[in-house]
Amino acid sequence: MKYAYCGKSGLQLPRISLGLWHNFGDVDRFDVAVDIVKYAFESGITHFDLANNYGPPAGSAEVNFGRILKTTLAGHRDELVISTKAGHLMFPGPYGDGGSRKSLIGSLDQSLKRMGLEYVDIFYSHRYDPSTPIEETMQALIDVVKQGKALYAGISKYPVEQAEKAYQILAQQHVPCLVNQDRYSLLTRNVEQGVLDAAERNGVGFVAFSPLAQGLLTSKYLQDIPQNSRAAKPHGFLQREQVTEEVVKRVARLNELAARRGQSLAEMAIAWLLKDTRVTSVIVGASSVEQLRQNTGALNNTGFTDEELDEILKV
Repeated sequence: MKYAYCGKSGLQLPRISLGLWHNFGDVDRFDVAVDIVKYAFESGITHFDLANNYGPPAGSAEVNFGRILKTTLAGHRDELVISTKAGHLMFPGPYGDGGSRKSLIGSLDQSLKRMGLEYVDIFYSHRYDPSTPIEETMQALIDVVKQGKALYAGISKYPVEQAEKAYQILAQQHVPCLVNQDRYSLLTRNVEQGVLDAAERNGVGFVAFSPLAQGLLTSKYLQDIPQNSRAAKPHGFLQREQVTEEVVKRVARLNELAARRGQSLAEMAIAWLLKDTRVTSVIVGASSVEQLRQNTGALNNTGFTDEELDEILKV
């Protein structure tokens, strides 16, 4: 595993991190989850990314990860970077969603209980909430860091203007934003419109999630929708209607390029993100140890020729 400093901080993150958005809820097999986390740690993946509502049901990924911490990873807490988030719908009512001080701090307290932790390494505001003053949201992050409930503060999926304001508020209170996490892949490049530059300009690290576009950037959907794929699951975030003929054609062209590079499409998609020095780490999900093993293979070839980059831009 290779590591990179996160922004201007002294914290190093593995170039590939493990996300528990999928495959770690109560609807999934716990023994498989244990094997994946164990393999990740033994492979040098030290960063495990969660959120209050990961599951399903919401909260169950944190509970299951907490169980793994007490057994498989017992005694290794100081070798881990554990992140969680709050801001999306967690439970019904006015306090289970959004970026209010009550919602964020209450959520973090519950996350710590579910995982059996005294602190998390990174606590994120999971989304920008236009209904809450950004000053209130940032003050909640500042306070949980100063209280020792989190070591670092982060933001996720913030529009560039609000991200800039968040960076300024946090820096003024001497709790600089460690990291910005956002969706980024060969098929989703919105962060190239200012978000990446703003993070670099402010000394903030950037972590990419959904590098495989929920599995679209693999060969599994080139023929049909597999029975056990995310698009086939009723609780999956990738819907069948997103697997369009146009998307499949684009993916097929990218798959051909990956083959010429001697990589799987998934490996190339992750490597393409890692070539950018602004990207600190890429969060991958995995439904099996073998899938995680294949994804970490992206580290073996992160170089691209100008011709390859041009071809990718035209897809």
